Amino acid sequence: MSSSLSNQTMVSFFFIQGITDIAELQILIFFPVLLIYLVTLGGNMTILLLICLDHHLHTPMYFFLANLSVVDLSSSTITLHKVLVISIAGDHLVSYPACITQMYIFASLIGHELLILSAMSYDRYIAICNPLRYHTVMNSRVCSLLVTGCYVMGFIQVLPAVVIFSSFTCYTSNEINHFFCDMIPLMKIICNDTSVLDVLFLIQGIFVITLLPFLFTLISYIFIILVILKIRSKAGKKKAFYTCSSHLTVVILLYITLVAQYLTPKSFSTLNAKKMFSLFNTAAIPMLNPLIYSLKNKDVKSAMSRRLALFKVIR
Repeated sequence: MSSSLSNQTMVSFFFIQGITDIAELQILIFFPVLLIYLVTLGGNMTILLLICLDHHLHTPMYFFLANLSVVDLSSSTITLHKVLVISIAGDHLVSYPACITQMYIFASLIGHELLILSAMSYDRYIAICNPLRYHTVMNSRVCSLLVTGCYVMGFIQVLPAVVIFSSFTCYTSNEINHFFCDMIPLMKIICNDTSVLDVLFLIQGIFVITLLPFLFTLISYIFIILVILKIRSKAGKKKAFYTCSSHLTVVILLYITLVAQYLTPKSFSTLNAKKMFSLFNTAAIPMLNPLIYSLKNKDVKSAMSRRLALFKVIR
């Protein structure tokens, strides 16, 4: 059980409540979460292997998609593993350093995903609006620099908030009403003044790592839509839209979930509601991403067919 920590100094561990605090439901949670994680693992690993093995997929778009799969695998693993441990073993405890580390890595991965999706929107913009210069503009050096920049910026932008979190010494409780160490539920149990963190979270979390990638993605798609509308043939319009439909679907799903999870007013949502949106973000979206890209992408389906045909020949 969790303990009351009124005016206590630095805690040594936290009690992670999990998806539910009803003990009888824990085993029922284990199998669906395990299934979701295995599908996520299998789907993203399949995408990664196909992109690595099939030279037809050695293009900028699939280079970004491979990195997106790495982020999805990482975010699912770092969050869902505790859900599985709580459900099957009843171990709710996590040490203070492990909690802060998990919070840092997860927040960084969210930044990575938004920035990589933004880079993918730029790739789609060049492919549709300036196709003749596509391979010149989106060369391997540019793609590598974009992805490296996404990772570096994702890790750096979270550091100030993590340093401030680490400086807090007073907690009203050591129980976190969540299934992993996330910033919002952790802030709820801090009894220090968090106004500096609130301002930093607003500036960095919303404007730097959320609003700017969103605006960049939005502007890219405005130009894409304007170009598509100018295409005279229906077949041409359909083909142009098809090249970015998978990416657009993923972007819409992710941003809707993040807005519901982090940006809704307190009067419209509770921690339990935010927990459900967080579960969708950390479990469902990483599982859906490879399905969306494989089911709606002819190149991926063709690559899978070629790999399966080769496997049959080898056997």
